Amino acid sequence: MANHQVRSTITHIGTLTSRPQAFLIFFAYAGLWLIFDRDSLDWHAIATLATWAMTLFIQRAEHRDTQALHAKLDELLRAASEADSETATVDKKEPEEIEVQREWKQQGVSPKR
Repeated sequence: MANHQVRSTITHIGTLTSRPQAFLIFFAYAGLWLIFDRDSLDWHAIATLATWAMTLFIQRAEHRDTQALHAKLDELLRAASEADSETATVDKKEPEEIEVQREWKQQGVSPKR
């Protein structure tokens, strides 16, 4: 049970990094660094901040693309009357659970609960 909670927390943190608030935290951190320790803000520090910023931009773009894809798939699943209701709610599961479900579906078997 603790393992599931850790995986769920990690997934939640990954989702939070795609939110605009993550950029506010980044700018606040960079601003505070500039105010309180300007002397250590050298090329290495700027490279670190640039890497962090690019990571946030990439995470945001990937999250947007994933959400758009999910919305389109949800619409297709609603339109298909023979769609499996368990597959329609797969986005509420952890990545490891989704992998297991996909393996079972590819074998033509329903996943065990």
